[in-house]
Amino acid sequence: MRAFLVERYGDRAGLRAGEAPDPEVGADDVLIQIYAASINPLDLKTLDGAFKAILPYRVPFVPGNDLAGVVVEVGAAVTRFSVGDEVYARPDQDRIGTFAELIAVHQDDVAIKPVTLTMEEAASLPLVALTAWQVLVERARVQPGQKVLIHAGSGGLGTIAVQLAKQLGAHVATTASTANVDLAKRLGADIVVDYKKQAFETVLHDYDVVLDSLGGKTLHKSLDVLKPGGQVISVAGPPDAAFARELGANPIIRLVMSALSFRIRRRARRRQVTYSFLFMKASGDQLRKLTPLVDAGRIHPVVDTVFPFESTREALEYAEKRRAKAGKVVVKMV
Repeated sequence: MRAFLVERYGDRAGLRAGEAPDPEVGADDVLIQIYAASINPLDLKTLDGAFKAILPYRVPFVPGNDLAGVVVEVGAAVTRFSVGDEVYARPDQDRIGTFAELIAVHQDDVAIKPVTLTMEEAASLPLVALTAWQVLVERARVQPGQKVLIHAGSGGLGTIAVQLAKQLGAHVATTASTANVDLAKRLGADIVVDYKKQAFETVLHDYDVVLDSLGGKTLHKSLDVLKPGGQVISVAGPPDAAFARELGANPIIRLVMSALSFRIRRRARRRQVTYSFLFMKASGDQLRKLTPLVDAGRIHPVVDTVFPFESTREALEYAEKRRAKAGKVVVKMV
């Protein structure tokens, strides 16, 4: 099959188009012909080798974490899907590889594609939609009337998280550039802070939850907008020991991760709030819960640009340089 392969970490020239073996289909797997895939910050970090200590992919490997496509083969134990089903998925972290013509995915990680979406739109959703769900529903357990700050409301994750938080009944604030303030309002944000004109930490107060996708100074400033008992959940900040335990990491890695997040955890405790790091997990069940919201028009994807498969490297460079005006960058396979 045609695929893009990573031959070495840390060098974009190490990503090349080529031929890869067709995937082996296990008893619980569905073989999917990929119609579209989307690009996430996780892909860029993977190419850079940022997660080699915890996700040691052996080169050469096919990157990519989002897909929409059609089932072309099912394993002997598959009960949920049939050949011809249109599906979308975020493969498990150990089985990435969506920048290719085919992928075998465990049936538990796959869901039927929303009927109202194109393949390109559906491919933009799984990772960011699952991340938003796991932050807001599973981890934060957002309740109606709570105040939620979602950073980068016009980004891939932010556009979906703002909409989901509104569906949960939250009062939602977000940050955006001047050019994207109107988009963030259309997505449902109650307050949009133009970060080019205002400092969010001086405008927002007494929030229950912050979803941080930026890390760095933004993460530390986010503690200042929380009320006592509030929580900031980051997908970009330093990992913590709880995350290391989830991965089953060895004691040395756990100690390293605990040290990396020590400063932010200590500052959070002093402010009587909590900090935690989230690395999203694949889940077909959660996608099935999100799909009705999509088909009802309550959550809709935002796609910035669609690149042809042959231009996957250019699509990654476009996303890396943050040329996207809003939403996701998608690669169209067929």
